[in-house]
Formats: sequence, structure tokens, C-alpha cells
Amino acid sequence: MNNDHVDPSELAALREAFGVDDGGESALGWEAVRAFEAEHGVILPEPYRTCVAEVTDGSLQGPPEYGLVALAEGGGKQRLTEPFPLTRMWLWEEDDGGYEDPEAVIEQVAGNGSIVLGTDGCGMDWHLIVSGPHRGHIWQITGEGAVPFGAEFGHTTAGPGFAGWVRHWADGKEWFDGPAI
Repeated sequence: MNNDHVDPSELAALREAFGVDDGGESALGWEAVRAFEAEHGVILPEPYRTCVAEVTDGSLQGPPEYGLVALAEGGGKQRLTEPFPLTRMWLWEEDDGGYEDPEAVIEQVAGNGSIVLGTDGCGMDWHLIVSGPHRGHIWQITGEGAVPFGAEFGHTTAGPGFAGWVRHWADGKEWFDGPAI
């Protein structure tokens, strides 16, 4: 996974997955993406950055279940320069994660260093990490915990980034049937 340069094959796969045939009119454009980055003090990870600029800024068809939200909606209220605090899955419903103040960390998980990509409903939200050690990875954050996409239970690492997450959805696979690490 390369967060700094878009792979042309990944970009082609994203265009295909989103069925883009409008010449990029549904995309934000580079000027708007750079303005968002300047306002929020981050450089978005690739290939999400190029997807939003050139392919589409959101999609009603998904992923996830209720659609891919627009950049401003998913990232506008987040604290993007603050690093995402987790490096491994954590089910806070089951334990305190070894944190002195787990409630403070839970608040950071939902708001620091990530853009909300959308929801599968029932509080199951998908986030793209933009700051911290897991930059470029996708995590599912729920009321019960946070799990990196592609991590099997008990693993501490995340799987493929945005393009892999979209490809998984475009292939019609279930989320719980993620790629093995």
C-alpha cells in the first residue's frame, strides 16, 4: 500500500467500481481537495485523495451500505491532524485496553486522525485513517470497539487500504469475510 502515489491500476479499478462515466464531474477536483487539505492541515492518503479529486466525491451506491459520504461531510468535523490513537483492534466493550482513561481514548478513536467514509447502519462506521501509524488503512468503529479492515480476530495489523476496501465491496464480499493478514 502506497499512501503517497496512486497506482494507475488502483485508480482504474476505483473508476470501474464506482461506475464513473461522467468524465469526473462527480469528483471535487484538485483545487477543492488541496483547499480541504490546507484547511485541515493534512495530506490525504492515496488512492483516496485522487479518487475524491478525479473519480467521485461520494457515492450513493456505496461502499459502505448507506453510501460513501462526501469528503467535507466525512472529514469536516474530525480532528484530522491529531493522530488516530490505536495501533491494534480494541473491543472496549470487553476490556479497558490497558488505558488509564479508556473513555478519553474512545472519544479520540471516533474523532482523531480519520475521515468517516460512511456507515453500514446500527453505529457501524467505516473510517479512513489520515494521521498516525495506520495512515491509509480502513477501520470499522462501532459502539463496542474498533477493528482494522482485514484483521482477523486477535491480529493487530490492518489489511489493504482504500482501494482494497472498495475492491472487496465491488466483488460483493461480506465485510466479515475480509482478507487474511
